[in-house]
Formats: sequence, structure tokens, C-alpha cells
Amino acid sequence: MIEINLLPGTKKKAAPGAGFKLKLALPDFRALLANVKDPWLIAAVVAWVIAGGGSAALFITERARLAVVESRLESVRVEKRRFDVVIAQKRQSEKIRDSLVAEINVIRGIDADRYIWPHVLDQITKALPPYTWLTTIAGASAVTAPGGAPPPATTDSSGGTIVRLTISGSTVDIQAYTTFLRQLAASPWLTDVAPATSQTVIEADRPVTAFNVSLRFKVADSVYMRTVPLARSLR
Repeated sequence: MIEINLLPGTKKKAAPGAGFKLKLALPDFRALLANVKDPWLIAAVVAWVIAGGGSAALFITERARLAVVESRLESVRVEKRRFDVVIAQKRQSEKIRDSLVAEINVIRGIDADRYIWPHVLDQITKALPPYTWLTTIAGASAVTAPGGAPPPATTDSSGGTIVRLTISGSTVDIQAYTTFLRQLAASPWLTDVAPATSQTVIEADRPVTAFNVSLRFKVADSVYMRTVPLARSLR
């Protein structure tokens, strides 16, 4: 149906439901700011905005730092586990080493006293001049024959074995006696060689010089030691 408006100046209202319009009204911030006259309120709002922004920035920064620290912590834990294994192996090796050192020291202590008499007799034999014979070789604290028990041994401040000895003998030549003293003093295994007593006695209707010498056994320097294998292969 067609309707014609014959009255000028009048407008027909649109029927309800003929169209839909949505208007969203935003607050007028300028008006709000113009209405706010309290400077403390403005300062509080600005401070709140700054604090919120700073808190957000600090939170983001701390989260990034936490991620880096956690990554480093994990790598340190891996290294710690690896070093724990190395330290455990090192401690086990040290225990084995200490046990071997203790056993070696015991063996050295036994060997230090075991070969005293062979060295003593060997050096005295090398130093003995012609026309001279010995009657006694003993420890300084007890009379001990060469075939008996070894003389009492002690150790000095460096751990070296100390054995004091006395040698009794006779000679038909007084110069042989002085030669014997000189050769004993030149031995690398003997030290503190000193004549104790000497006198002329009659043996088998002949005058001889009876003497007594005191000395000390010491372990010679390694340059005077020579080691040989216990067994050699025969070809």
C-alpha cells in the first residue's frame, strides 16, 4: 500500500522496528580530568600507574633471570654428580695407596734389620789387613758372636738404622792396626770408628798387639748399593 503525505512540514515517524542503531558512549576523559581539581589525587594516580608498570617490568625481568639461574643450576648439578664420582674414585685410590705405603714401610723396616750382619761382616772383611785376626764382633750393649742374633738396632731422627758395634782382635804389626782403623773409616757402611783400647800381650811366646775398636753401622747411600735379580734366565 502506498501512503502520500499531503500536509507539508510534517514528517512521519519511522515505525518501530524499521531499523536498529547501536550507540556506545565512551567516557569523556578530558571532562573527567577537568573535574578533578585535587593535585594529590592526580599524583596518587600517576604513582599507581608508575608502580604498576615498574612491577610488571620487574616481574618480567625476574622471570628471565630465574630461567637463566635454573639453567645454570641444572648444569652445576650435572657437574657435581660427575665430580662426586671422580672424588669417590680418588678417595678409593688414596686408601689403596696408603695401604701399600704402610706395607712397604713394614717391609723396609724388616729389611733394614735383616741385612745388618752381612754388610758389617763384608765391610770388616774388606778392611782387615794381613797378619791381623779378630776374636769378637758384637753389639755395643751385649756380647754377640757373628753367628748369633743381630746387635740391637735403633733409629735416628731421619729414621735410619743405628747399630753400635765393638771389634776385638790382635795383630803382630802395629802398622796393620792403624791400617785397619783407616780402612774401616773409609767404608760407606761404617762410621764413628774410634780405637777403644790397645795393649801388647804375649801369645804363643810372641808379643802381639790386642786392640778393641768401637764403631757404628749406617745404611750407605744408594750410589753404593747394587741390586741383582734373584733368578736369571739361561739361554
